This record gives sequence, structure tokens and C-alpha cells, in this order.
Amino acid sequence: MPDKPEPRRNSSGLVRDVEILELLGGAEAMRDGGLGVLRVAQLTGRDKAAISRALATLAESGLIDRDESTAQYRLGGRLYALAARTVESRMVAICRPYLRRVAQSTRETTHLCVLRGGNVLTIMSELSPHEFRTTGWEGVTTAAWRTPSGRVLLSDWDRGSLERWYAEHGQDRAIVGPADPLMTEAGFSVLPSPPADKAVITDFESLLEEISRIRASGYALLDEELEGGVVGASAPVFDLNGRIIAAINVSAPKTRMGERLATLGRYVADAAAALSEQLGAS
Repeated sequence: MPDKPEPRRNSSGLVRDVEILELLGGAEAMRDGGLGVLRVAQLTGRDKAAISRALATLAESGLIDRDESTAQYRLGGRLYALAARTVESRMVAICRPYLRRVAQSTRETTHLCVLRGGNVLTIMSELSPHEFRTTGWEGVTTAAWRTPSGRVLLSDWDRGSLERWYAEHGQDRAIVGPADPLMTEAGFSVLPSPPADKAVITDFESLLEEISRIRASGYALLDEELEGGVVGASAPVFDLNGRIIAAINVSAPKTRMGERLATLGRYVADAAAALSEQLGAS
């Protein structure tokens, strides 16, 4: 008679690593900017040397980060990236009918956008039924400081975080990629700098002013800054923790929507609020 398999035990390596990750995501670690080896060993009741090896392995994988100045560990970028993919997968599944509804109501092209470092990535588009319309930009990235969606996605950041972000990305060129062949043929592989009279962001202070306007109104507007004759509006989508995780954007020819931009902004903000509620935001 074959031996019965050993029952699974909570002492497995994976469970131990998850325990460490949960501690680094806990209130004490968040308050103190991380936890050191000794504190993690105390909280888990495990050997300090074993904890040190486990933390080093998790750090090598990118799941946690080590602050060289304090020797403390905190949750890492790779873990947040994996979590973001999960959130975005669920969000995309829920968002499609909302985007379709917005596109049908406005009769204009509608996008769902997320932040990727210094860029905005369009992860979903619903096209306008009009023959004369703006294009779908799925898979295309643009410099966040150049777009209303990018500014919306930054609008819940504190000043220090914005300052660091702008120092790194505030002069990024508005690279478009991976470009649709039709866009490339039309010369849009790299967008030109905005005309001086259309540029919304010219320095860090103007970024702060625009962020303040977005917080007050609940939406951001575009008036030919990216492309002549094109206007648009963007509004934030929140998760259950009240963080901005995406933006809904509607773009249109100025001849159709130019005189109704503020109305469009309010409508997009209402649509984004309804989607946020569906995602668990209060």
C-alpha cells in the first residue's frame, strides 16, 4: 500500500516568504518606512540568519527593496507591478461596457489609460461612430506631462513625489510607441512640442497649478496641445483605497466638441466616478 503523502505544513518556504511580505505591507512597516532583519525575526519568531537569507532572496527577485542607508526592507517595485497587472486585468474586464457607454453617449473616441513611469499607456479604446474621428491608441504611450490623462493620473500625488517625478520626467519627449503603422506614415512616431500658446505645462510650478485645477474640478481638459484641431477631457478612476489607478479620456475634433469642453469634462468625471464605485471606491 503506497505511503500517504505528508500533509502540507505552514512551515513551507513559500508560506514563510508570504508571511514576510505581509509584515512588510503591515502598519508598522508602512509607518517606519520598512523593517530591519532583527525586527522581522522578532515578529516571525524565526532565526535571524534564516530571515536575513530570506530577505536577501526576496530582494534579489525584486519583490522587496532594501534601503542602503537604513538597512530596512520594504515592498518592492516588482510586487507592485504584479499587483497592478491583476488590478488592471479586473479593471479592463469591468471597464469595457463603461467605455462603450461613454463612446456611445458622446459619440467620440474613448480611452482607458494608466501611468507607466513617465508615460501614459492606453490599455483600451472605444472608437467614435463618426467617420471623422480621433484614432484608437491601444498600446501607445505618450509623455504624461503632455496629456490630460497623465496629469489626472498624477493628481493624487503629494508635492514631494511630484517634484521627484518631474525632475526625472518633466522634459521627456512625447514618444509614441509602439506606433500604429498608419500613425507612423502620418508622421506621429514622435509628437512635436506643443505650440507655445497651447502648452499647459512649462515648468514644475505650472504642473502644480494644473494639478490644483484638476483636484478642484475633478477632470482635466485638452485644447489642441497634442494635435491641432483635437480637444479632449480626462477624469480619474479610483480603487477601493481611494488611489487613482486609471483615467478615462474622451478625445474629439474641436469642430464638434470645442464649445462643450467643460460639459464633456463633467460628463467624463461622472462616468469615471461610476466606474470607481464599481471597482469598490467609496
